Amino acid sequence: MPRILFVAAHRPGRSPSQRYRFEQFIPYWEAHGFQVTTSWIIDEEDDAIFYQHGAIWPKARIYLKSYKRRRSQVDLAAEHDLVFLQRETFMTRGTRFERMLAETGVPMIYDFDDAIWMMNVSEGNRRLRWLKDPKKIERILPLAKLVIAGNDFLAEYAERFSSRVHVIPTVIDTDQYQAEPEQGRIDGPLVIGWTGSRTTIPHLQAAVPMLKALSERSKVPFILRVICDVPFQGGGLQVENRTWSSATEVEDLKGIHIGIMPMEENEWSRGKCGFKGLQYMGLAKPVVLQDHGVSRTIVQHERNGMLASTPEQWIHSLSHLLNDADLRRDLGSAARTTVEEQYSVRAWRDRYLQLFNELISEQQP
Repeated sequence: MPRILFVAAHRPGRSPSQRYRFEQFIPYWEAHGFQVTTSWIIDEEDDAIFYQHGAIWPKARIYLKSYKRRRSQVDLAAEHDLVFLQRETFMTRGTRFERMLAETGVPMIYDFDDAIWMMNVSEGNRRLRWLKDPKKIERILPLAKLVIAGNDFLAEYAERFSSRVHVIPTVIDTDQYQAEPEQGRIDGPLVIGWTGSRTTIPHLQAAVPMLKALSERSKVPFILRVICDVPFQGGGLQVENRTWSSATEVEDLKGIHIGIMPMEENEWSRGKCGFKGLQYMGLAKPVVLQDHGVSRTIVQHERNGMLASTPEQWIHSLSHLLNDADLRRDLGSAARTTVEEQYSVRAWRDRYLQLFNELISEQQP
């Protein structure tokens, strides 16, 4: 039975990137003959410290503990047939552990889903940004036998350092995200929904002036449901905060009528894989996504969703959806079909197995 060692920063179930890039596939891969080992360095008790302001000495203790743990985990690689590394082995600038993994001779797959060659540090760790070296990805990529990138923009960057790059999008488990199309007459205001974290909530905050203008012009009342790990202050908007939890996120999203994904249009956001939009679409909800980056690949405007860039475009698209229940249902249905065919676990799970088996067979004499 072939064995795969998954190397990532967070414990299973904690990080969206890990959950949707590989963890949700593991039961299927195990059912098809692979034995899986997961290794991480940031524990649950570390989370409260890791992203808060200051706390230098507690963070130093996490650093030392993590370093020792990662060193012992590298020794596990020799007992496996493949190593699957997600983003980085360690949170600081060095590539010591990546080089050690490569030196074992076990084929390494490198997976990433953000433009991580650009500096992006959480607010709580601004003072420690000198420990980061985003350009270290340029030293990691050549060590991998195969690179998996979350979108074409990321793949184009990876191809500068690796000759074997494949695009696999971040996808939805359509067994978990059951379609919830809008039914019948709606009593009360419609719900525009957004889900994210404290690191992405600035994108929503930047959209507040547009949403306020929409509320002033629209004859159809709406509330903004925000699913996040921190509460959102809407500055005059009617906001319903839901605390993010992996156990309740899907149910919270089922209650929205329109999903939105505003973002700043820059190089960093071109690296995003559009997962918020796919979550809404997987539940057959109509969406308005920023007309930028991977959104243009996922959405065909007015066929399976809407794209908007300027405030007026956003207001125009959202107004149409607020006023037209048939349009919401039609776009939501087309959105669900798009996810099933192109952005689902079912659509991609066997592609991973194909790549795994190819790498293993190449190592055999």
